[in-house]
Amino acid sequence: MKAKENATVQNGNTKVKELVLIGLMSAVICILGPLSVTIPISPVPISMTNLAIYFVLYVLGAKRGCISYLIYLLIGFVGVPVFSAFSAGPAKLLGPTGGYLLGFIFMALVAGFFIDKYPSHMGMCLLGMVIGTVICYIFGTVWLSWQAKMQLPAALMAGVVPFLPGDVCKMVLAMLAGPQIRKRLQKAGLN
Repeated sequence: MKAKENATVQNGNTKVKELVLIGLMSAVICILGPLSVTIPISPVPISMTNLAIYFVLYVLGAKRGCISYLIYLLIGFVGVPVFSAFSAGPAKLLGPTGGYLLGFIFMALVAGFFIDKYPSHMGMCLLGMVIGTVICYIFGTVWLSWQAKMQLPAALMAGVVPFLPGDVCKMVLAMLAGPQIRKRLQKAGLN
């Protein structure tokens, strides 16, 4: 009977740790997400959201990382200013840059899958982040084109091309720091 009670308590502790980590990583996205720089050639700002998501994926993996991002979206949707430039609300999700915010869900799933499956293979993790980011770009560009009534090539030039160098830098940074963060959390018994 005592062993069963211990297993139940241990399982409960694991669930609590998991929920705390998901909440903490949602907070990380909420802190980094609003940090953005507007650029004159685009309605899309340079944001730290994707960098935050890459880090979260290394810490939590695909499933819990995606849940963490969905919590962030919900927080922003209900009016807490966690989106780029400290904006919030349904208008942001339905506005010209909303496609990128929704595309980040699929980016998290795809990149997270690669990070989970190949945690020590940097090339595969980078490939997953690239594929996930391309999917996010597709969602965002199509949405931007429709919302801003731009031709698809113009939306591509405004919503993707200026961001390529920075996004590559964010992927490399996440790829270098992410595994170290993951290892330290595992050593501490938190992941």
